[in-house]
Amino acid sequence: MTSGSSSLSARTISPLTATCIVVANMVGTGIFTSLGFQVGGLPSGFAIMAVWAAGGLCAMCGALSYAELGAALPRSGGEYHFLREIYHPAVGFLAGWISATVGFAAPVAIAAIAFGTYFAEVVPGANPFFLSLAVVTICTLVLLRDLKLGSAFQNGSTILKVALILVIVTAGFYVKSTQPVSFLPAKADGALIVSAPFAVSLYWVMYAYSGWNASTYIVGELRNPSRTIPLSVGLGTLLVMVLYLATNAVFLRTTPAAEMDGKQQVALIAGEHIFGTAGGKVVALFICLGLISTVSAMMWIGPRITAAMGEDLGVLRLLARRNSRGIPTAAIVTQFAIVIVMLLSATFQTAVNYVQFSLTLCSTLTVFGVFVLRWRRPDLPRPYRTWGYPITPVIFLGISCWMLEHLLADSSTRAPSLWGLATMAVGLIIYFLSPKTTRAIAVT
Repeated sequence: MTSGSSSLSARTISPLTATCIVVANMVGTGIFTSLGFQVGGLPSGFAIMAVWAAGGLCAMCGALSYAELGAALPRSGGEYHFLREIYHPAVGFLAGWISATVGFAAPVAIAAIAFGTYFAEVVPGANPFFLSLAVVTICTLVLLRDLKLGSAFQNGSTILKVALILVIVTAGFYVKSTQPVSFLPAKADGALIVSAPFAVSLYWVMYAYSGWNASTYIVGELRNPSRTIPLSVGLGTLLVMVLYLATNAVFLRTTPAAEMDGKQQVALIAGEHIFGTAGGKVVALFICLGLISTVSAMMWIGPRITAAMGEDLGVLRLLARRNSRGIPTAAIVTQFAIVIVMLLSATFQTAVNYVQFSLTLCSTLTVFGVFVLRWRRPDLPRPYRTWGYPITPVIFLGISCWMLEHLLADSSTRAPSLWGLATMAVGLIIYFLSPKTTRAIAVT
């Protein structure tokens, strides 16, 4: 089936599942790697907590803004749908193009690579690549099989991941041997918070928080979207913010900063200090279980964008095909193929640097769209209005623009950011050279 309306009729995803999808998209490799890139430039417990709190505040303000757009424009597709409705179909296509090609496939590949690496720590001799391939394949087959089965899998794996994080946090606060770190503000912390290292650290933090808008990509499959969207993005973001602050506090409290500085596997290092000699394997197994949820959530969300694009652009019509249960099978298989290619070629840091500028630019345009839509379509029904408007979207825009400026100014991120813009340019060329469908957008 290729009908957009038929895809919108099966609203089977509950608020619990939607919240789990938000949490699963956010809690992934970022929280277990980012701190190693922060402790060197921010030698202060308070400054590090501040950067994670600032990232959480930015994500929450963005989530509240997206909730208004998702309730007012209830169709799956996220930024792709919002930007084409607010500005122009070409702008929406650019956002969808980034999401469909690398925005979700790259994080899936990175999470799968991490799964293979960490699982090999638990089972010596296991091949990390084949483990990565196996977890992506299994998650894809589950999502192709049945949406209800996928929902149960998502709920169970996400709840388990959160429970295991709570175990590590609780154990970390009971460790008697602690580091001389203070989370209270000191005299030099003010200068650190406005410094370049703080901005660079925020870049890593926002990667860890990415996914706060996950449920807006599957609006067409949500029960009562006007209620489910603000509930899922709001509660999901708040829960993750608390988990992130607690996890980083435990890492700093139990582990010498010098051991984590410049290291990606900070969770493994901290695990040894929290659980003793067997801590590395315990943490590795915990990360593996959590990454399954991350892979599943992103494999679920990404194809919904691709399918929505196929409904609107003739050259991509094949990707809009759905089976009798409304599952976008062609889009799922396509993303699976892209992920396999990335498993063979991508690394964590190159993938993050490649997509971060483009994704931040798209989310910035989307949040600014709250102002534009209220001005252009004041009579549009809005079942939910952004809490704290206009302050909350302004906070998000201010932090995001600061990040964009530093991404272009920093020599280590400038080239990958420009490559991300080049990818968007390719999408723009494809859009204008392709015949457009005349099907009206189905909104219910």
